[in-house]
Amino acid sequence: MTNPHLSQLPPAAKLLGREVLRIDEDGTAHLRFFAPPEFANRHGTVQGGLVSAMLDSATMTPLLAQLAQDRIALTVKLETEFLRPAPLGELTARSWLLTRDERGATTRGELLGPGGTVVAAATATLRILPRRP
Repeated sequence: MTNPHLSQLPPAAKLLGREVLRIDEDGTAHLRFFAPPEFANRHGTVQGGLVSAMLDSATMTPLLAQLAQDRIALTVKLETEFLRPAPLGELTARSWLLTRDERGATTRGELLGPGGTVVAAATATLRILPRRP
């Protein structure tokens, strides 16, 4: 990844085992996450807050991939839909831009379990700001 927004892995992304696999020509981002046993809830699946964190990271990616270095983006709203229990282990995500202007964007993402089953989805509202020195 040559984009500095995506090549520098923040601590939270490391915790989630995030890896940006690719950004398609249409801007769709493809990512991989890893949920260790420590992410389990009492049912043995990924705790919902961690599912949301993965989707927060995923839905930010297509916007970060196209931002100039002097800009940052922050999530101001994340609506998560839990569709099925998310299993521990490797999960993948895909996310894409819905709308964008100079001040903000809306993105959509899906978190997938083994076999490509969508386990959760989210819509994010993001604010674009100048990067502070």
